[in-house]
This record gives sequence, C-alpha cells and structure tokens, in this order.
Amino acid sequence: MKNFILIVFTVLFTTIAFAQGIDLGIKAGATFANLTNVTDASTKTGFVGGAFVTIKFSDKIAIQGDLLYSQQGAKLELELDDINLNYIIFPIVLKYYIIKRINIQAGPQFGTVVNDNLGEVFGPNDINSFDITGIVGIGIDLPLNLRITGRYGFGLSEFSFIEFEGDTKETNSKNSVFSLTAGFSFL
Repeated sequence: MKNFILIVFTVLFTTIAFAQGIDLGIKAGATFANLTNVTDASTKTGFVGGAFVTIKFSDKIAIQGDLLYSQQGAKLELELDDINLNYIIFPIVLKYYIIKRINIQAGPQFGTVVNDNLGEVFGPNDINSFDITGIVGIGIDLPLNLRITGRYGFGLSEFSFIEFEGDTKETNSKNSVFSLTAGFSFL
C-alpha cells in the first residue's frame, strides 16, 4: 500500500511539468452509503471532507487526486446498531470537460478503514481494512473558484470476513456510496 501511494504521488508530481494549470483546494459534503448483500440495510448519511489537487493538461483533460475522510456503512432496520465504517480515501479521477465548466469523472479509489463498529454489531469480525472502489461522477466549476461534485462509488472489494464454525468466510458485502461535495480552489 505504501509503495503504491508513493508511486502514485511520484507520477502525479512528475506530470506537473506538462500540466497547464494546478488547482489546490478543500472540499466537504455528504455521503449516502449502503452495503450490498446485507439484509435489512438501508442508506446511511455521513460526512466527507478533505483536500484535492487537480492537474489540468488541456482545456478538456485533467486528473484529480483527493485525500478525504469519509463516513460510510449502512443503516440497519433491525434492533442492531447501524454499521459505521470510517475511511481515509484517496480517489484518483480522470476528468473530461464536456463543455467549459462541466466535467465527467471516472477512476479508482483506494481507502483504509480508520474506525468501525462491526465487532459491536455482529461480534468478532475481521475487517478487510483496505478498500478498492470504482467511481464515476460529474463536476461543475463555478465562478469564484467554487466546485460542486457528485460521485457514485461502487465497491470492488469485500469489506468484512466472518468466522462461522471455525471457518473464515467473505461476506460478499461491498460499499455503495453516493457523495455530494462543495469545494473551494485556492489557485
């Protein structure tokens, strides 16, 4: 994981020489999260926030990396507590500007669980603390350096393992998260 992040940052910073412009900023908003294949689970609202850097290669193409804290999980219909999964996430999206201020986005997102309550909800569980998610979205660059972004993230990796009769099994549950953020660019 550390080597991968080092490689990504190296590639991002070496491409700065070829970039037409760089945006650095902060963003915050809401997450609407759920987990696939969990009975009686519904959408849970949470917080997402952090920083971003965008490198623009042309009027049409840019790449953006974010470093965010994201509250995810699911709301359970039963008498159990909600599932709380708090992540540090690192999405990397390719942005294509379909017109001057509106872009579509797609790319991978890597995350690590920093806090959860699965042991309290289900008993002892092993958490897959590294999460890989695919993301797609749309962004609008507004005047006064404001940014609005909507993204949908679909989990590619299972998030939890359970022990049943001495055997560890994957739950086949994945994150499913819609986020809506507002940001401000300093450059």
